Amino acid sequence: MARLFYNLIFTLAIPFILIRMWMRGGANPGYRKRWAERFGLAAISGVKPNGILIHSVSVGETLAAVPMVRAIQQQFPDKHITITTTTPTGSDQVLRIYKADIESGTVSHCYLPYDLPWLMMLFLSKVKPSLAIIMETELWPNFIRRCNCSKVPVLLANARLSERSAKGYRKFSALTAPMLNGLNMVAAQHRDDARRFIELGLAEQKVDVTGSIKFDISAPAEAVEQGQKLRGQWGAERPVLLLASSHEGEDDLILDCYQQLLKQHKDLVLVIVPRHPERFDSVAAIALSRELELIRRSESQQKGALQPNYKTQVYLADTMGEMMLLLAAADVCIIGGSFIEHGGHNPLEACALGKAVVMGPSDFNFAAISEQLRNEGAMQQCHNHELATCVGQLLAKPAMRQQMGEQGERVVRENQGAVKGLLSNISHLLLR
Repeated sequence: MARLFYNLIFTLAIPFILIRMWMRGGANPGYRKRWAERFGLAAISGVKPNGILIHSVSVGETLAAVPMVRAIQQQFPDKHITITTTTPTGSDQVLRIYKADIESGTVSHCYLPYDLPWLMMLFLSKVKPSLAIIMETELWPNFIRRCNCSKVPVLLANARLSERSAKGYRKFSALTAPMLNGLNMVAAQHRDDARRFIELGLAEQKVDVTGSIKFDISAPAEAVEQGQKLRGQWGAERPVLLLASSHEGEDDLILDCYQQLLKQHKDLVLVIVPRHPERFDSVAAIALSRELELIRRSESQQKGALQPNYKTQVYLADTMGEMMLLLAAADVCIIGGSFIEHGGHNPLEACALGKAVVMGPSDFNFAAISEQLRNEGAMQQCHNHELATCVGQLLAKPAMRQQMGEQGERVVRENQGAVKGLLSNISHLLLR
C-alpha cells in the first residue's frame, strides 16, 4: 500500500517536476534537454547486456566514483559499464571524464528515468545489467524493486546515512524498509553509517564497512602545475582564499569576510567556485555590487593571460570540472555547503593537495570525515561569525597552514583502500 501511494504521488508530481526543470533551464539549458531519457524512451548508445550499471547522481558522486570505475575496468575488462546521473552537471562530468571510454564503446551514459515502475522496467530491459551499483545515498524504491524482480543484485557503494536521514527513513518505514531489504550489500563509509542501516532493519551480513572511496584520490601533477600558472595570472606572490562549492547565502558571507580581510591583506585574491552553474551570473552580480574587481574564468581563458593582472580581487570560477586545479591555486580553502544547513561538501580534495581547510558548522554529509580531520589537526571548523578571524589567522601564519596541509595529506594517505573493499563486494555479487 505504501509503494502504491508513493507511485500515485510521484505520477501526479511529474507535471510539476517538468515545469520546475523548464524554469531551471533558463539558467542551465541542460535541464531542457534529453527529456526522453528521463522517461526511459531514448535509445542508450553502445550499451551491452550483462554489464555493470552505476548510478552516480550528480557531480560529487560522479567524481567520487572515478577510482572505483577505473578499478572495475581493470579487474573486469569484459564488463560494459553504463553510468547514469540525474542532473545535467553530473552528466557533463561523465561525458568529460569518460569521453575516450564512451567513444571506444566500453562506457555508456544516460539519465536515470523517474522512479516509476513502468519506466524502470523499460529502462532495465534496455540495459540488462548483471549488477547495479548505487553511489552513496540515492535510493529509489521502484528502481531497487525492479532490479530485485529482474534478479539484478544491488550494491550501495560508499554508503553514508546521517542521523538526520535515518530519522526520515524511520518516519516512512512502510516504504523504506522493503527498499533497504532489497539491497544485496551496503558498503558503508563508516561504522556509524553501518550501525544506522542495521538499526533500520538491514541484516548485519549485508553491511560491510569499507571506508570512503573519497580518500582514494591523489593530487594530479598536471592540476598542481596548472594551479601555479593560474596564480601567476594574479601575481604569484599574492595570498589566495578559495570558497569551494558555494551555495546561495554563502557568497555574501565570504564577500563580507573578504572585505574585512582586505584591511590586513590588501593584495588578497578571493576565488569563488559556485556549486551550480545557474548561479554564476548572480554571484558575479553580488561581487560587482560591492565594487570589487571581478574577473570570470571563462573570460580570462578567452583573452589569455600573458601578464599578471594585479587588480583582480574576485576570481569567479564559472567553469565545470576544474576543482582540483582551482584548489591547487589556493592557500586557504573554505568548504561550501557548510555555512548553511546543507551538510557541507567533500574537504578531502583540498587535503590531498596539502591545503589548509576551513569548514562551517553544518557538516552532516561528512560528519565522520570532518571529525577525523579536526582531531588530526588537518582542518578548522568555525561558525559564520568566526570565519574572518579563523581565515585571518591562517593567512597570517604560513607555518600553521603548512602543518595543517601536511596533516591533511597524511590523513588522506593513511585512509586509502576503500576501492579494494568495494571490488571484493563487486566480485562476490557478480559470482553469486
